[in-house]
Amino acid sequence: MPSEDTGIHSFRLRKADLVLFGAVLLGACALFLFLRLAGTQGVTCVVFVDGEERERVPLTAEQTLSLSGFDGGENILVIENGKAYVADADCPDGLCVRQGAIFRDGESIICLPHRIVITVEGGEDAPVDAIAR
Repeated sequence: MPSEDTGIHSFRLRKADLVLFGAVLLGACALFLFLRLAGTQGVTCVVFVDGEERERVPLTAEQTLSLSGFDGGENILVIENGKAYVADADCPDGLCVRQGAIFRDGESIICLPHRIVITVEGGEDAPVDAIAR
């Protein structure tokens, strides 16, 4: 009796497929941990509104700031426990609130509708890896 072709091909995982899948998963986890744990603690929170620096506050200063953005928008910046985050914003998307806390040198929170950029600066200098002449 001839077999019918149903158009569905069976797919079997082989041992090599499982090893490859495990290696990719392990590599992704290692990269995530490296990126999460790498970086130095910043010391200063800098606020820019429409490209102009407005505030420079140490991350050790526990405080809440009301930031006036472009076109009358308002964001509430909270600095506590060495971290900075936007607690509230009246922008339509609220992405700046959902970005969470920042504390590493180079991290930023950006509110595009209000043209506000909050950046952490001043961590330990990275080791020099090249010398220019």
